[in-house]
Amino acid sequence: MYNEDEIKEIALKYALLNAVKHGGRADVKAVMAKIMGERKELRVVARQVKQIVESVVEYVNSLSIDEQKRILQERWPELLEERRVEVRKDIESLPPLPGAENLDTIVLRFAPNPDFALTLGNARPAILNYAYKLKYEALGKRTKFILRFEDTDPKIKKPMIEPFDAYELIRLDLRWLGIAWDEEHIQSERLRAGIYYDVARTLLERGQAYVCTCSEEEWRKRVREAPPDSRKPCPCRDRSPEDNLELFDKMLSGELDEGQAVVRVKTELSHPDPSVIDWVALRIVNPYKNPHPRLVKLYGESEATKYWVWPTYNFAVAVDDYLMGITHILRAQEHYVNTIKQSYIYRYMGWRQPEVIHFGRLIVEGLTLSKSKLRRLNLRPDDPRLPTLAGLRERGILPETIWEVMLQVGTKPSDAKLTLDNIYSINRRLLEPRANRYMAVIDPVEAVITGVDRDSIRVEIPYHPSFPERGKRELILKTHGGVLRVFISRRDLELLEKNKIVRLMEFANIEVLQISQELVIAKIHSYDLQIARSLKIPIIQWVPRDDNVKVIVERPDLTDLQEEELLKEYGLGEPGIRETRGGEYLQLLRYGFVKVLDKSNNEVKMRYIHS
Repeated sequence: MYNEDEIKEIALKYALLNAVKHGGRADVKAVMAKIMGERKELRVVARQVKQIVESVVEYVNSLSIDEQKRILQERWPELLEERRVEVRKDIESLPPLPGAENLDTIVLRFAPNPDFALTLGNARPAILNYAYKLKYEALGKRTKFILRFEDTDPKIKKPMIEPFDAYELIRLDLRWLGIAWDEEHIQSERLRAGIYYDVARTLLERGQAYVCTCSEEEWRKRVREAPPDSRKPCPCRDRSPEDNLELFDKMLSGELDEGQAVVRVKTELSHPDPSVIDWVALRIVNPYKNPHPRLVKLYGESEATKYWVWPTYNFAVAVDDYLMGITHILRAQEHYVNTIKQSYIYRYMGWRQPEVIHFGRLIVEGLTLSKSKLRRLNLRPDDPRLPTLAGLRERGILPETIWEVMLQVGTKPSDAKLTLDNIYSINRRLLEPRANRYMAVIDPVEAVITGVDRDSIRVEIPYHPSFPERGKRELILKTHGGVLRVFISRRDLELLEKNKIVRLMEFANIEVLQISQELVIAKIHSYDLQIARSLKIPIIQWVPRDDNVKVIVERPDLTDLQEEELLKEYGLGEPGIRETRGGEYLQLLRYGFVKVLDKSNNEVKMRYIHS
């Protein structure tokens, strides 16, 4: 029998934790895995447990992320303790920020669009901006780092609230990177406060902007597609400030619909880049057809449908960067034209424009870093095959690795090209001293070893040869009539065919007598490691036949996102693997680095990181 109330309690704990870690959305499978790992006796009633878990997860997912955190904080506060990340401090190589020596305070920002989780590409501006905060703090300057969610496009780049809360996912990603922000702002809230509307009215009153009621096609023919010497001003350009303000009020009230009017900033008609000419600062988005997901969730439809006019990226950014006192902006080269557009707002309003540093694109060979493309895959943001920070975290990439990659790339204006091997190489170096070493054999083949001259053999294996203080683990091998049975990996059969003598790691040198796909027969040659070295024979790993643990290794492929199920490999591991913990990094000898996911009964699930 089982206690239903007790299971509900456990399910609630793990569902809340899972939801908070994944943007407010708990996953039934993940919660089940945690419960079954903790309470192995419940496996016999797994069906009934799953029904309870499904009900609890449904309840948890109906709560806001703040409510989920509140309950978790009240009942299981120890689960919310954040792992401290040692942020890389080798930032001296970053070139100085222009004009920084003349400022009392350096103010930087990271301004993501909350339409999906952060990717490797987003990590670059986040880390570089924060690295400069650390750099100037170390020099004794006052600094401020601002997190600003740019969510003023409820139509094309719609913020993601369901099934995952992208705002919370981004916060989690930044905390994982060890980035702490001094202030947080959300542009949709600033729109509700009327901030952008006030600046727009000022520009309209001064005649520096106008309400354009031309169709997109008319505008394109008149200005965008016309040769520079035959461009004609929009007929709306000469409207009086009074007429523009009246039309703007009609835009705000919903009297005008999408496509019927926009607010344009006046620029030179002769500008060489047609996209700059009288660029759009605010446009109408019908809130009934394209409601803002965050406003609907927080305030309800009646409040969300009040807002018909939304600032474009360039208008909102220019206004916010000034009002928030941003002194320096580090962003991708693709924003170069945006910097030009934003300069008009600064000039017209009499504001000082921040210093802008443009860096090249980050290209990772074989991967797409486009959030819109990744979102269309309909995978969880933390799927270990995705180049999202959440996916890389789940795979086993360390935050220190991301820091090192981004600091190496730096702020150079040319495009930075990386391969996964570049990232794995850094991660391997950082993981190697952390990960204890264990033996495991994938696709095991039995090996019968004869000529053993003792009834019981004790084998001591160090957890890590470079750190003897971590100690050793002990394997006791039982022989029967001078015969010992172990398992080796099928991929090592080829080695055995080429080398009549091989060494079983930390144990003995064996001479191979017979080989088949299902069985290897060998005999003891010697025990001394020095003999193996003198003979230059290969060393292979092995596990005892009578005392081992099943291992299942997920193999996520970042270049193949079409398969629903992750590739898995099956094998056996030495008994010491039973003592590892979920989330622990291991090095399976001659296989690669893995991350422990879950343990139940005599089975350990792992995820392959890299070799």
